[in-house]
Amino acid sequence: MSAAAPASPPNKGTVVAVRGAVVDVRFAPGALPAVDDTLAILWDQPGQLIAEVQSHLDACTVRALALQGTDGLSRGVPVAASGGPLMVPVGDATLGRLFDVTGTAGDLGAQLPADTPRWPIHRGAPKLAQQSAATAMFETGIKAIDLLAPLAQGGKAAMFGGAGVGKTVLVMELIHAMVERYQGVSVFAGIGERSREGHELLGDMRGSGVLERTVLVFGQMNEPPGARWRVGMTALTMAEYFRDAQHRNVLLLMDNVFRFVQAGSEVSGLLGRPPSRVGYQPTLASEVADLQERITSVAGAAVTAIQAVYVPADDFTDPAVTAISSHLDASILLSRQMAAQGMYPAIDPLASSSILLDPSVVGKDHYQLAEQARETLAHYASLQDIIALLGLEELGAQDRLIVGRARRLQRFLTQPFTVTEAFTGTPGRSVALKDTLAGVRVILDGEADTWPESALYMVGDIAEARAKVKT
Repeated sequence: MSAAAPASPPNKGTVVAVRGAVVDVRFAPGALPAVDDTLAILWDQPGQLIAEVQSHLDACTVRALALQGTDGLSRGVPVAASGGPLMVPVGDATLGRLFDVTGTAGDLGAQLPADTPRWPIHRGAPKLAQQSAATAMFETGIKAIDLLAPLAQGGKAAMFGGAGVGKTVLVMELIHAMVERYQGVSVFAGIGERSREGHELLGDMRGSGVLERTVLVFGQMNEPPGARWRVGMTALTMAEYFRDAQHRNVLLLMDNVFRFVQAGSEVSGLLGRPPSRVGYQPTLASEVADLQERITSVAGAAVTAIQAVYVPADDFTDPAVTAISSHLDASILLSRQMAAQGMYPAIDPLASSSILLDPSVVGKDHYQLAEQARETLAHYASLQDIIALLGLEELGAQDRLIVGRARRLQRFLTQPFTVTEAFTGTPGRSVALKDTLAGVRVILDGEADTWPESALYMVGDIAEARAKVKT
């Protein structure tokens, strides 16, 4: 696809109103720029000010959303219409660099080469006939995910959880776990990230040696809502270039997709649209679909997306959460109750799911073990009220046996992470799928019934637990 800028002279307008991030611009009659086109506001402040057209107010006026701060902007400032949507740099020159929503490098590095290709951030999803189904498993080395909610190579997965249950840590661990396993290109979109998190991520990637094949794109929490709303599309455009033009596999990491919805809600309010359910924007479903439907694989190149999604007030029925989850292949739910018990990663084994957990994809052995593990954990969950009221001793022998195995299984599905090693002092573990399945089989077959539960807590494979039992 050609991404060349139009050769015609720029269309000129004038700022007639400024309300925070919303700017009204008047053009000559019949010369209105199209919706989603960008405007360059030619003010006297340092740095460019880019705005994106959101609506036509009348035959001469457009309402635009500024992608940077508008402090100091006044009426009467000249504006140049670009004649097209926002264009961002793509290709090998972006690897190892950090960008903002407009594609401006923010890492104090060298300027991008003049011949760096640029693509528009507004692009359609590949046609259905061009898309390829995700059927290969994407091994992560994290036991609970590989066993109960396997990720798809070229699929979409999300970690759902409230504040402080470990979403960002899990995404960071997936980045670390995939350094050795994954040889493609990575694109990280930080949507509404804190500055501290951005600095930590950049430092970690430099230290682990993965920065040379990673692109970082940030729309931070202190930036206007327009930047946070469009930064996901900027990152996605960079990923699409590697997929479509270079036919390379791409790992797309997004943290946090809820901030994208939140920014869209702020934008909707600024533009004067009436709110919809629970105060969200009326265009919630279509905005989420515009982003998610572009994350897809084509023949010869896969885009594997792993997203973190904040769940407001731990309410998994929130409209934003349900809108995002409808597009996913795998949903990994993080439980506050598990986190409170120290079961990290705090993955809820009963609520998490994946379309790949099917005997025709993962094999009969894996499927049966996962179902048996779920059944055991569900039986334990159904007995917890009785245990809390009467104690474990009041259960029958068979129920006590199942509870013991479920508790050991819960502890075996915990594991230390590389990204938390600095805080815990315990080296991280990455466990191969065959070792995870072997460990689960040992517990469900009763071989570990006499082991202390603590021997299975925060270990890698079952051999490590056996060694703890002996010592």
